[in-house]
Amino acid sequence: MRSPRKEQRREPQWAVPLSDIAGSMHAAIPASSVHGRIACELGSSILCGRRAVGSLLPKEMDAVVDFGVSRSAYREAVRMLVAKGLVESRPHLGTHVTDRRRWQVLDPDVLRWAFNSGPSLTFIQELFELRGILEPHAAELAARRRTREQLTSIGNALETMARQGLASAEGRAADERFHEAILVATGNQALMTLSASICAAIHWTTYFKYRSHEPPRDAIPDHRELYAAIVDKDADRAARAAKALIHLALEDTRAAISGPRALP
Repeated sequence: MRSPRKEQRREPQWAVPLSDIAGSMHAAIPASSVHGRIACELGSSILCGRRAVGSLLPKEMDAVVDFGVSRSAYREAVRMLVAKGLVESRPHLGTHVTDRRRWQVLDPDVLRWAFNSGPSLTFIQELFELRGILEPHAAELAARRRTREQLTSIGNALETMARQGLASAEGRAADERFHEAILVATGNQALMTLSASICAAIHWTTYFKYRSHEPPRDAIPDHRELYAAIVDKDADRAARAAKALIHLALEDTRAAISGPRALP
């Protein structure tokens, strides 16, 4: 396997604890804003099931008192939730939680709220099923189409990931760049548009694994095998490597959820 060029640029530090409202760099809503905080609280309560499908959100005047915010801030938070399919407002009927089928679960903010509230194993399974459908085929295309520059980007991200470790913010940011660079290397614009959602899912599942006091399995060799297959332009091996990587990542995440110390 060729040695990728040494990473030169300084990695951004943005991953923070799930309990921090500032959340993730992926967030489209500025979580530090008042309406962002309300949207996070309401969205998390919906996604974890504390607010059931069909239930009504607080009336505006009640919410102003409960949250201690202005009416305009609450309205903006509700608009955010409407835009993400979590709630629907009807004149004279109030704002109610919509059916789960309407939720935009791949929206980076919705993913952040789901992990903030404690994701269910079913939700985790669904994310990995999606990755299992998309990423092996993306790896296959990347192996066939990657340019030298794209290969360098994938390799640089891999080496930063290995050097910093996935327990660090820098390592997790590099992990996202690794997967994003593979999607870019497919040359398929439709796949590239999914990169923000895929990378957000990778970020939160990886972070979730490392919340456990028990260090998870080292995933770097799995990434190296995928990179090597792309270097060799071996499309079939790249697809198999991506599938194996995703399968093992799911097992690690399941262990983090079921482990006795996974959820402090």
